[in-house]
Order: sequence, then structure tokens, then C-alpha cells
Amino acid sequence: MGKSVLYLAVSVDGYLADERGGVDWLVGDGSEPDAPGSYPAFLEAVDAIVMGWTTYHQLVTELSPDHWPYEGRPCYVVTHRNEAPRKDITFWRGALTDLVDQLKEAHRGNIWICGGASVAGQLLKAGRIDQLWLSIIPTVLGKGVRLFPELPQELPLKLVKTEHWNGIVDLVYEKR
Repeated sequence: MGKSVLYLAVSVDGYLADERGGVDWLVGDGSEPDAPGSYPAFLEAVDAIVMGWTTYHQLVTELSPDHWPYEGRPCYVVTHRNEAPRKDITFWRGALTDLVDQLKEAHRGNIWICGGASVAGQLLKAGRIDQLWLSIIPTVLGKGVRLFPELPQELPLKLVKTEHWNGIVDLVYEKR
């Protein structure tokens, strides 16, 4: 059975994006500019990707408009839009929790919950996140798109791993 992993970068004060939805602040402090960080190794363990429409749209129009960065891995875009499937991309209009449950059952590796705030919040509220892998970017934004919604109850975590590179700290938690 696979594991659902919320792998995201956040500001020190817990924002996923600035007020305009921008992510150009997602950089380290320059102390180790050539460090690959945790992303390459993390991506190797990913069997499937889940993201919301806003994250998908930002990828294909702004961040990687010339090529799909997750080629060869099934990607599920949660949306209410009626979009035709594309190579490696399925547009999911059903219940998000059903999708994640099906993917965990069908795969042995990680199911990457790639973003954004709405998808992450729904899955956190539903108790469907097995691991939180947060890359803390050395920036304080003050306002923007928050990672954590109001949860109906406390979510106790256990720290299982830390890494640091280029001023960025990765904190990996699992549910207690």
C-alpha cells in the first residue's frame, strides 16, 4: 500500500504563495547554490501525483509552460472543470478522498500531494495525509496563501527526519 505525502515548500510563517499566488520567493539563501536539495530523491520515490487546478494551471502557464515536468508519472488534477485527459494527466471530478484512497491501494510508493492549499487542507481535515514533508524557505512573507486551514481537531505529529541545504530546512513528520 502506498503512502500519501504532502511535500511542499512554505515560508517560515507558513505560506505556500504570496498574495498574488506567486512563488518566485521559493529560493534558498545562496549559501549552497548548487545543492540539489531533497526534491530529486523525493521524486524518485513518487508513484503518482495529486494536485489542484490552480497548481496545475500555474505549472502549465507559468512555471513550466514548455514541457510537463512529471512526464512518465500519472498525475491527477482535482477540478470541477470538464477537461479531456492528456498524456500522464487525468482530470478528477470525484471525491478527493476517494482518489487518494484508490491511489494508495493501487501503488506501493509515495502518492505526492503536490498542492495546493485547498487540496492539502481537505486531505488534512479528512485524515488522509500519512506524511508531511515541509521545506521551510528562509523567507517571512507576512501574508499570502496559508498552508494550514482550521482543522476540526489537533493533528499530533512525530518528527522522523530533518535535512538542511542552502538555508532551507526540510522537516518530515508522520502522524503519531
